[in-house]
Amino acid sequence: MKKKAPQHSFQAHPWHGVDPGEDAPATVTAFIELVPTDAVKYELDKETGILRLDRPQQFSSQCPTPYGFIPRTFCGTQVAKRAAERTGLKDIQGDGDPMDICVLTEKVITSGNLLVRAVPIGGFRMVDGNEADDKILAVLESDLAYGEIVHMAQAPRAMVDRLKHYFLTYKQIPGEGKRKVEIAEVYDRPEALEVIRRSMKDYQGLYGSATPRASKPRRKRSLNRK
Repeated sequence: MKKKAPQHSFQAHPWHGVDPGEDAPATVTAFIELVPTDAVKYELDKETGILRLDRPQQFSSQCPTPYGFIPRTFCGTQVAKRAAERTGLKDIQGDGDPMDICVLTEKVITSGNLLVRAVPIGGFRMVDGNEADDKILAVLESDLAYGEIVHMAQAPRAMVDRLKHYFLTYKQIPGEGKRKVEIAEVYDRPEALEVIRRSMKDYQGLYGSATPRASKPRRKRSLNRK
């Protein structure tokens, strides 16, 4: 009699195998790649779904919040079109990556490679060369210090300024010419939700509808022995 092969469970791909959330874009699931204490930049390897070391931080500035992306989003034509409409810039393209997100929290998160629930409150319309590279700003759901913030204007000014500085400088490489990076607009929650919606549409247009969730293994019935 043949034995049944053991069932194996596999970790979902953080970009393609994780649902952005039933309430998205109002509340989203975010995959965190790096945290403020990281001295190197980690980035998702798109093929394997494993975090890889992208590069050591070139300067002393580090991202002041947990930073990652929203699963099943893509910065493509819809996101680029919105950037062009709002800024008047021409020949804008999506950067071809998932939608970036920064999550404000009073908790100390010591490592990335984890999922969190986050509430978008606004964002930066960042343009890198001719590419739309939006950064969504969110708060950790039910966070004790930031959880009641719902609009960009309520976020601490110092934190917003630190995030601006980080994103305007972290791609600059010593000895090379200055890279053309700008924050063309700082927007509030309604626009952040629109940008996320568009990135979800861009993803569906490129990869199709969301993949069905894997069925959960059945639990064995417990036998009540008298």
